[in-house]
Amino acid sequence: MEASVILPILKKKLAFLSGGKDRRSGLILTIPLCLEQTNMDELSVTLDYLLSIPSEKCKARGFTVIVDGRKSQWNVVKTVVLMLQNVVPAEVSLVCVVKPDEFWDKKVTHFCFWKEKDRLGFEVILVSANKLTRYIEPCQLTEDFGGSLTYDHMDWLNKRLVFEKFTKESTSLLDELALINNGSDKGNQQEKERSVDLNFLPSVDPETVLQTGHELLSELQQRRFNGSDGGVSWSPMDDELLAQPQVMKLLDSLREQYTRYQEVCRQRSKRTQLEEIQQKVMQVVNWLEGPGSEQLRAQWGIGDSIRASQALQQKHEEIESQHSEWFAVYVELNQQIAALLNAGDEEDLVELKSLQQQLSDVCYRQASQLEFRQNLLQAALEFHGVAQDLSQQLDGLLGMLCVDVAPADGASIQQTLKLLEEKLKSVDVGLQGLREKGQGLLDQISNQASWAYGKDVTIENKENVDHIQGVMEDMQLRKQRCEDMVDVRRLKMLQMVQLFKCEEDAAQAVEWLSELLDALLKTHIRLGDDAQETKVLLEKHRKFVDVAQSTYDYGRQLLQATVVLCQSLRCTSRSSGDTLPRLNRVWKQFTIASEERVHRLEMAITFHSNAEKILQDCPEEPEAINDEEQFDEIEAVGKSLLDRLTVPVVYPDGTEQYFGSPSDMASTAEHIRDRMKLVSLKRQQLRHPEMMTTES
Repeated sequence: MEASVILPILKKKLAFLSGGKDRRSGLILTIPLCLEQTNMDELSVTLDYLLSIPSEKCKARGFTVIVDGRKSQWNVVKTVVLMLQNVVPAEVSLVCVVKPDEFWDKKVTHFCFWKEKDRLGFEVILVSANKLTRYIEPCQLTEDFGGSLTYDHMDWLNKRLVFEKFTKESTSLLDELALINNGSDKGNQQEKERSVDLNFLPSVDPETVLQTGHELLSELQQRRFNGSDGGVSWSPMDDELLAQPQVMKLLDSLREQYTRYQEVCRQRSKRTQLEEIQQKVMQVVNWLEGPGSEQLRAQWGIGDSIRASQALQQKHEEIESQHSEWFAVYVELNQQIAALLNAGDEEDLVELKSLQQQLSDVCYRQASQLEFRQNLLQAALEFHGVAQDLSQQLDGLLGMLCVDVAPADGASIQQTLKLLEEKLKSVDVGLQGLREKGQGLLDQISNQASWAYGKDVTIENKENVDHIQGVMEDMQLRKQRCEDMVDVRRLKMLQMVQLFKCEEDAAQAVEWLSELLDALLKTHIRLGDDAQETKVLLEKHRKFVDVAQSTYDYGRQLLQATVVLCQSLRCTSRSSGDTLPRLNRVWKQFTIASEERVHRLEMAITFHSNAEKILQDCPEEPEAINDEEQFDEIEAVGKSLLDRLTVPVVYPDGTEQYFGSPSDMASTAEHIRDRMKLVSLKRQQLRHPEMMTTES
């Protein structure tokens, strides 16, 4: 009988085992009667259940029954006592009927239990609650009878339910685990030949049952320890009432069977895991060697442009994405295999290592092929990118060469020429980079046969090689044509630079000649104070004229060179047409001014030479000095020179230009007049010697 079946009856507390013991160590059974009518059937069921709990050894010591009739009627008490004869006659040694004070005195005489001892089989005594300690120690009585023993009926009932549930579940679980373990031992002998059904699982969780048992055992041990230590409380859930040894025995059996079951599960899980790994490994290998390899075999081209290469790269990324899913499975499988290898089961080591090696070989080979293909497409993309950049550079250079040169000056020509050289150098660098990229790509293509799985890729490779070599040759030809055009353009531009230089230098010669003319008119005005100084000035003037002549000749040569260059370039010089007339005009003006300067200096030399001869005292030549014609000549030359100083230089176009400023001319004229006065005074002295005597 289980407590859960009669739980409503047990909750009524019609009878209970408090855990107290009499002086003979017999258990005390308490029947608390109440004012309400007691259901004898339920009481009988309760007594049957309670008396089934103690062990046979404990029952042999007998029971002391306390019938608490203080709240009940006499006939009910009598009925209960008589019922004990039928329920537990052999186990009851003493029945203590707790009577109310002065209530049953008259009725007791009608029925004496002690006279019926032989018939009942046990002794019945009537006792007051305060005198019950004469038969039972106070520490073995509950508080209802003035004792110190603590008893919680609901707590006892809950623990009893837990105990019975644990006993039932553990017993059932032991049977199931034994069946599983025994079946596994038989199945292991034929496991390699056929598949044995070992998927049967326990109906309850062994961990839960074990935990419940441990908690129950801990509670029993703790309560017993507290009771034995304190001496004031004694739990009914000790080793005699709730069979603590039975709990321990069940736990030991459960641990043993559960340990075997865990090993069975581990072996089963390992075998299942190994089979799953084998299946997944074959799935990965079959896909990589089948559809995966076929996808790579179908991809052999490199494209003929950046867009085509990018499209192939995108297609390859899709292939890689599909492969990555299988590679993720490979990583997971490799970890699982490594874990199984670390477990160290010798019987599976060879098979696991074989699976791991096969899986790794296939995955690494496929990953190498994917990486090779990706590198090849990346190299192709870079090659086409360099080719496109180079083509654009060549187009730009060709466009620059096809435009006719219309420079504004030599500096712009130099700038354009520099830009042209830079573009050509950039093209050289680009072509060199294209060759390097192309050669690297050709080297990679030559290694493509190593992962072709036996497929002949010669035709596909030849197309790729022809395309790469064709691109490089085409770029080389275009670059050569541009170089030829650059050479022609460079020569033409250098000639144009020379033309501009000649025109600029010719214009500069005109400027220099104009500056010489201006210097001649403004600074070359002195005629000297004597004949010697005038001769020096004349010599300097001739050198000055030589410089002007050289400048004029240099300008003429430059203008002749511009004519030749214009004829070579088939163009019209913009500046030489008016530069030559300007050069000739300035030279003509310089020539006229120079001749005038020479005439004046020559007249000044004649004037100063004659005047100096006369003014010097030369007694050796009195005839010369006295010659009147010389005086007249000096006077005539002096007047002519003075007149010439006042006359401007007249150019062919009618324009006039004076030497120096009026003050400069006045100073020069004044010096000549002073010299003429000295000559005139000398003449008078020669005519009238007495004047010289008088003066002296």
